[in-house]
Amino acid sequence: MKLGLFIQPVHPSTRDYGEVLREDQEAVILADKLGMAEAYIGEHMTDLMEPITSCLLFIGTLINRTFQIKLASGVVNLTSYHPVHVAAHVAMIDHLLEGRFLFGIGPGALPTDLEVFGNLDIDKNEKMVEAIDHILSIWAGEAPYNLKGRYFATTTERTMIKEIGQGSIPKPLQKPHPPIVFTAIAPHSQGVSAAAERGWTGISSNYVQAHWVATHLHKFLEGRRNAGLTEDPSLWRVAKSIFVADDESTACRYAKSESGPFGSYFKNIMSKIENSKKYMKSYGPVIFKSHPNQPDSEVNLQHTLDTQVIAGTPEQVAEEIVKLREIIGSFGTLIYTAHDWVDPSLSRRSMELMAKEVMPRVNTALGE
Repeated sequence: MKLGLFIQPVHPSTRDYGEVLREDQEAVILADKLGMAEAYIGEHMTDLMEPITSCLLFIGTLINRTFQIKLASGVVNLTSYHPVHVAAHVAMIDHLLEGRFLFGIGPGALPTDLEVFGNLDIDKNEKMVEAIDHILSIWAGEAPYNLKGRYFATTTERTMIKEIGQGSIPKPLQKPHPPIVFTAIAPHSQGVSAAAERGWTGISSNYVQAHWVATHLHKFLEGRRNAGLTEDPSLWRVAKSIFVADDESTACRYAKSESGPFGSYFKNIMSKIENSKKYMKSYGPVIFKSHPNQPDSEVNLQHTLDTQVIAGTPEQVAEEIVKLREIIGSFGTLIYTAHDWVDPSLSRRSMELMAKEVMPRVNTALGE
């Protein structure tokens, strides 16, 4: 099992903006030094608690500060951009990273992002699919493109000067394009199957209970089977909120308390998902239920911390991860979700223990 990192991020809105951005950079740099395989960076434009407004721009600041880790958009919200913006920017990032780039995509889920770009009342999944189809056509084709859909049009036919390169959009280094990765939240999602049929891989969100995550892996393998692709569960990734400390009491105090950074994180997420029901299809509180028939009244913040956060000593955390694997299936990469560094020394120590002590124990137990 490989180890990766996900930075959503979620920070208190009262913290200094530059400070939290530098903290997030530091987390990725540390992940690289610790040998983590991948780091995913989220983005939102209208959220002071999730203040990375461009994952690609943020990744650009890390090109020469990381060396082996693959950097990934987590995700580019395709409905917020014209396909040409994304195609051109991703191509450049892929070259600058010399192929160390993974292209995470999504439709966008934050209602205020959707509203500000005029996407609140449309079929955002339909628009996302059209956007990625245009991006892939741009990379596979040649100018002047002449692409037209319901939401976007792309052409340089009237103004291109072929002999000097004017009117042509750069192509990425990786061929035919960087690996495409998507996020899974909804249980039994047909969208997971459809994406898998296109050869894309995915990540189960860290705030979805394990028994629902198992349905993601099932649908992923179903989609690959439908497309005649190898049914390889190791291509799937699972994100989790994890905290490792040298003693159990410190780990529980830091990660299982409603007043701690993990409590702040899940309070924020649960509030957003509950309020999003006013504007779109939402899966709260279903995705937080520790079993499918659990009454809504039992789903609260402390329950979520108790059942969704893995915290403890290296031995305890390794044991819980092995149990997680048994519930979900043989996924290949565990994505450690970064949280606000209320205590920077404990946060760094958790990442170090995760990479150096937990994962070797996990892979020994799994025989991998």
